[in-house]
Amino acid sequence: MFSLLNKAGELGIRFSKDIQQGYIEDLPTTIFESYGATMRGYILIPEKIYSDIEKFAEFLNQGYDYVMTLKPK
Repeated sequence: MFSLLNKAGELGIRFSKDIQQGYIEDLPTTIFESYGATMRGYILIPEKIYSDIEKFAEFLNQGYDYVMTLKPK
């Protein structure tokens, strides 16, 4: 999985540690939480990104590309 929705309707996308840290520093965001669990590797996507379709697509593509580099479990 490269993206998650929680019951609050918040979106988390999975990124590499480097990209994740960069977004946490650059955006007003945190690590994604879902049903009380901290989802390491996922960041909470701020709602302001939803209206910027190109940026939103870039986030989704980066998350997908990262997950595709991981070995299957």
